[in-house]
Amino acid sequence: MTVRAIKGPGGDRVFKGATVSALALLALFFAVILGAMLSYTRWGPFLSALLSEEILFAVRLSLTTATIATALAMAIGIPAAYALSQMQFHGKSLVDSLLDLPIVISPIALGAALLIFFNTPAGAGINSLFVFAVPGIVLAQFAVTIGLAIRLLKSTFDGIDPRYEQVSRTLGYSKAKAFTRVTLPLARNGLIAATILTWARALGEFGATVTLAGATPLKTETLPTAIFLSLASADVARAIAVVLILVLIAAVALVLIRKVAGRGYPL
Repeated sequence: MTVRAIKGPGGDRVFKGATVSALALLALFFAVILGAMLSYTRWGPFLSALLSEEILFAVRLSLTTATIATALAMAIGIPAAYALSQMQFHGKSLVDSLLDLPIVISPIALGAALLIFFNTPAGAGINSLFVFAVPGIVLAQFAVTIGLAIRLLKSTFDGIDPRYEQVSRTLGYSKAKAFTRVTLPLARNGLIAATILTWARALGEFGATVTLAGATPLKTETLPTAIFLSLASADVARAIAVVLILVLIAAVALVLIRKVAGRGYPL
C-alpha cells in the first residue's frame, strides 16, 4: 500500500476502523471470559462457598497482609523513588536496574530466592518467622510489589518541576521541609494512585506467596491461594466465588484510580 493510498477521508476511516476493531476485540475477549464464568456459576453453591469460613478467612487475611505490605512499600518506596528521580549519585543506573528485577522476574522465582535466603546462615535465625507463616505472606507481597511501587512513584516525581523546591529553599525551607511541604502535596494524586495499584497487586499476588508461605488452609490461605486450593480439590463453585471477589476488588480499585485522576467513567 502506498502513502497516497491511505491519505484522505477513506484512509482515515480505514485507520479508525482498524484501531476501534482492535479495542472492541480486546474488550470482547475479556467480556466473554467473564460472561462464561458467570454462566457457569450455580448460585446456590456459589453463595454457600462465598460465606464459608475458609473464604471469609482468606478475605480477612488477604486484606490485612496486602495493606501491611503496601504500607511498607510506600514507606520505603516514596523516599527511594524520590532519590532516583531527583538526585544524582554513583551507581544510580545499576540501582535503578536492580529495582526493576521484581517487575520482570517470575514471582515464583522471587519466592524461591527468598526461601533459599532463609535457608542460608544469614537467614536461618529468622526462618521460622517467615517460612510457612503469615509474615512470609507480607514479605512475599512486599518483594513482588516494591518494584512496581517505585516505578509508579518515580514517574510521579519525574513530572514535578524541581524549581518548586528550589524556590522554597530560597524562602528558608530545609530540604526535608521542602519535600514534605511542597513536593508531596504536588504529588498527592500520583501517590494515591500508586498506593491503590500497589495494594491491588499485593492482593492478587500468588507465586511468591505460595512458594515462601505455603498454602495451608485457614493459616496462610490468601484469596489467590484459595483459588488454587479450590481448583485442586475440584470445588469450582468456591473457585468462582473467590475469582469474583478479586474481580470486584480490582474494579473498585480502578474506579478509585480514575476518580483520583479526575477521569470518572462517563455513562
